[in-house]
Amino acid sequence: MATTNYDSKSVTVVVDGVYITGFAEGSFVECEKAEDTFQTSVGAQGDVAISEVNNPLGTVTITLQQTSPSVSYLNRLAASKRVVSVWVINSNSPREKIGGTQARVLRPAQSTFSNSIESRAFQLQVFDYTQE
Repeated sequence: MATTNYDSKSVTVVVDGVYITGFAEGSFVECEKAEDTFQTSVGAQGDVAISEVNNPLGTVTITLQQTSPSVSYLNRLAASKRVVSVWVINSNSPREKIGGTQARVLRPAQSTFSNSIESRAFQLQVFDYTQE
């Protein structure tokens, strides 16, 4: 059995050519296709038909510490309504590249304040979501 190694420092997030920094503890980036890639239908006599779902949408959620310099950058992108690229690159084994060339920040992050450092979450809707 082979032993593999994972290092969170080998995961990078790039939004419109800018490397995002200051990730929160725990799951700091999540990537998800908007819906299943196919649907099935079973007829009265048990025959199965498959229809392809051609929805290219996906979501990348980035969770940052409130002290991250990337918070103000992503808040500005949300306000600008610009379409940008977003790529999540995992250089660990197995290598992965997730995202797309067309995405928008859905809204500025919700802000909460307490006696410790809080998190800020940003959702980017990806219009041409791919996962390699």
